[in-house]
Amino acid sequence: MFTKILIANRGEIACRVIKTAKAMGIETVAVYSDADARAPFVRQADEAVHIGPPPANESYLLADKIIAACKQTGVEAVHPGYGFLSERASFVEALEAENIAFIGPPASAIAAMGDKIESKKLAKQAGVNTVPGSEDAIDTTQEALKVSNEIGYPVMMKASAGGGGKGMRLAWNDKDVEEGFEATKREGLNSFGDDRVFIEKFIEDPRHIEIQVLGDKHGTVLYLNERECSIQRRHQKVVEEAPSPFVTPEMRRKMGEQAVALSKAVGYHSAGTVELIVSGADPTGESFYFLEMNTRLQVEHPVTEAITGIDLVEYMIRVAADEKLPMSQDDIGIDGWAIENRIYAEDPYRGFLPSTGRLVRYATPVEPWAGDLRGVDGVRFDSGVQEGGEVSIFYDPMIAKLVTWGRTRDEAADLQIAALDAVELEGLGH
Repeated sequence: MFTKILIANRGEIACRVIKTAKAMGIETVAVYSDADARAPFVRQADEAVHIGPPPANESYLLADKIIAACKQTGVEAVHPGYGFLSERASFVEALEAENIAFIGPPASAIAAMGDKIESKKLAKQAGVNTVPGSEDAIDTTQEALKVSNEIGYPVMMKASAGGGGKGMRLAWNDKDVEEGFEATKREGLNSFGDDRVFIEKFIEDPRHIEIQVLGDKHGTVLYLNERECSIQRRHQKVVEEAPSPFVTPEMRRKMGEQAVALSKAVGYHSAGTVELIVSGADPTGESFYFLEMNTRLQVEHPVTEAITGIDLVEYMIRVAADEKLPMSQDDIGIDGWAIENRIYAEDPYRGFLPSTGRLVRYATPVEPWAGDLRGVDGVRFDSGVQEGGEVSIFYDPMIAKLVTWGRTRDEAADLQIAALDAVELEGLGH
């Protein structure tokens, strides 16, 4: 087992990894920008290394600065959290070249799943249901019209390297395609440096279901049930729950088996998530389709931890250290129900624009990070900020995640409402 790891991230996810590492007796190193000098995660780590000015592209996104910090502190492994360098295959390769372990999947799996066009082809080959659509990138508006008419409207035009709701346009007819195709290409190029666009059937009344997978380097891949993330705004998740009220045991098995088949096809190990889209209009639940695979820990991983009792960060670390998973598929159960709400520094009176400033008052329903995977009496508060701290313009405006667990969905929801009522936030829009 590693004796010291570095966390190439910030905020609540850095605190999250530190909590498990401490419980495992592993020392931690934080890296921080000028904006985060006084942040809780810097204080909670055993050591901290300054890596540059506030903009992420001058600090957290610079692999060479992270690797320099690794060498300076003598760590054996790096946990990337989510976002930043977590899904960059070149970062994994750079770490490997320095003989530093990456607490995550292999570079080859990250590369294969990072390209939406290629990942869809791989999913199809692995026997996974895929949304009807174009096999390859589409170059011209004429070609886009032809494909759209073959699939049948409505369709979604998507940038191949897109994500987070960017580089996506819905078309209900030829006019929408004519007006939006070139714009989608431009958005892909501007946001992701890649102007390839593909077209898929738009699933009406969609439900967003994702399967958590966990694999080791010895050929075992398990599915840890599903999460439902249908409550979104601007294609970004706001409320997540596990299990899903929509998924039947039979659907769960089929979805899980397809997620495992895809993971095995790309030689996956560590924690990962296969995202599926399901038509809510189909009462049989048969029409579920592969959307993408996230080759990292998800923001919403706590709801899965709450219902399975499995610490995903712990097993990511154990897998990276070559350990075998000690459980089989039959050991994975569903105990109770969990709901997560993301608390954002976004102003509802200004169209949910990010809100920055000082947290003049910050009272939480339970002490942040107190208790176990279910927190304290079913309330878990994952937070990366503190009272008197600053929410800056440089990073994601998520302040905290509130997770509640109950025996039933209603119990978890009632607890969530009571816990949300107990949160006090002053100083910025939220």
